[in-house]
Amino acid sequence: MIVILAGPSGAGKTTLCKMLVKKDKKLEYSISATTRKKRKGEINGKDYYFLTEDEFKRWQLEDRFLEFAKVHDYYYGTPKDKIFKYMKDKKDIIMDIDVQGAEIIRNKLNDIVSIFLLPPDLDEANLRIKKRGTENKDEIKSRLKSALNEIKEIKNFNYVVVNKDLKECADVIKSIIIAERHSIIRMEV
Repeated sequence: MIVILAGPSGAGKTTLCKMLVKKDKKLEYSISATTRKKRKGEINGKDYYFLTEDEFKRWQLEDRFLEFAKVHDYYYGTPKDKIFKYMKDKKDIIMDIDVQGAEIIRNKLNDIVSIFLLPPDLDEANLRIKKRGTENKDEIKSRLKSALNEIKEIKNFNYVVVNKDLKECADVIKSIIIAERHSIIRMEV
C-alpha cells in the first residue's frame, strides 16, 4: 500500500512522515528528488536527493521518476526504483508529495491511500513557513497563494486531517494506516 500525504506548504507533511516511519517498522519513507536548495539540517539521500536542474532533467530522460512536477519554481520527483523495491519487499510506503504528484500516482498505481493534510489555518501555515527561515517574503506569498489552489483538490483524497497538534495528527494518520491494512481489499484470503 502507498500512503500519500499531500497538502500545502506548512502543513507538516515531511515532519509527520518521518515521525510515522520511526513508529512503524512496516512503513518505508519515499525520498523525493528536488532541485531546491537544502534547508538547514537536511541531508542528501536522507531527506531528499538534491539535484541540479540538469541532473533532474537527465533523470527525467532516463525515465527514473514515477512522477514529477514543477512546484514553487523547483522540480520535485519520486524516484521509482525505491518504490518498486519496497513494493516487491511487501513494504508499505509513505510519501509526502504535492497534489499534482498525488494525482499522477493515483492514475498509475493501485492500492493508494491518499491523505490531504491541512494546517489549522493559513496564518499558522505562514508562521510555520517563516519559522523554517528558508523562503523570502515573495516565496512565502507564492506558497500561500498556491495553498488556496491546492485546497481545491481536497475532494480527490480519501481522508483529510488537520495538523493542529503534531502528536495527535500523527496518531490519526497512524490509525488510518492501521485501518487500511485491515481493509478487506488488502486481506489475503
